[in-house]
Amino acid sequence: MEKNDKYAESLAAFRHLLEIMDELREKCPWDREQTFDTLRNLTVEETFELADAIIEKDYPDMCKELGDLMLHIVFYSKIASEQNLFEVKDVVNQLCDKLIRRHPHIYGEVKADSANQVHENWEKIKLQTEGNRSVLGGIPSGMPAITKAYRIQDKVSGVGFDWDNRDQVWDKVQEELGELKAEVDNPTPDQAHIEEELGDVLFAIVNYSRFINVHPEDALEKTNRKFMRRFQLLEQYVKADGRSLTDMSLAEMDVYWERAKKELAVSS
Repeated sequence: MEKNDKYAESLAAFRHLLEIMDELREKCPWDREQTFDTLRNLTVEETFELADAIIEKDYPDMCKELGDLMLHIVFYSKIASEQNLFEVKDVVNQLCDKLIRRHPHIYGEVKADSANQVHENWEKIKLQTEGNRSVLGGIPSGMPAITKAYRIQDKVSGVGFDWDNRDQVWDKVQEELGELKAEVDNPTPDQAHIEEELGDVLFAIVNYSRFINVHPEDALEKTNRKFMRRFQLLEQYVKADGRSLTDMSLAEMDVYWERAKKELAVSS
């Protein structure tokens, strides 16, 4: 299929979506009642569902969840249009303008031969041309803490505030672990200081993850899921043997745990 044909089909599909949105907003009692505020939590939920599909590599579900998010974008734009705030074309046009502005190596004379150079240019352009008062501007206050730490470190690295190599970052992780251990072992431990030191450890580990090209949120979520699969299989084994976890010692449970680990390793 020619590129122009693909564009035509995509534009027709998007137009159809806009027409459906207009009709639903006019005729459906539920759709008529929705506001920016009522949709907000639903949008967050849809985003998590998309993230789940990506982690599971469930591409049909990913396609569906992307559609759900697109619906929300169109829905917000429709409500904004009714209030004379902006139109969906304004959303798209602003996005296109931003993408062109932030890719001067494609649409201008700037040279960028690596992803790191593109990233550095991106952050500098945001500071110079988009009125951001801080390098850290635009980070949502409600973002999950691990992802927020990653974005903070990523943003400041874009203006050169960063370690030279991952070995330095690993040394920092070890230093922070030592400080946490010392605080925990203090004869008169201060809970507030322990919390602070643990935060420093987590922040350093997140920073190290950046240097080894692993997103900590993805890594932790995959470990969460791995643990859940193993533990739920452990529960199945215990139930099949007519036993109860509440009546078992940790050593007994560990036997089932190791069995579950081996079973899942073979099936993966």
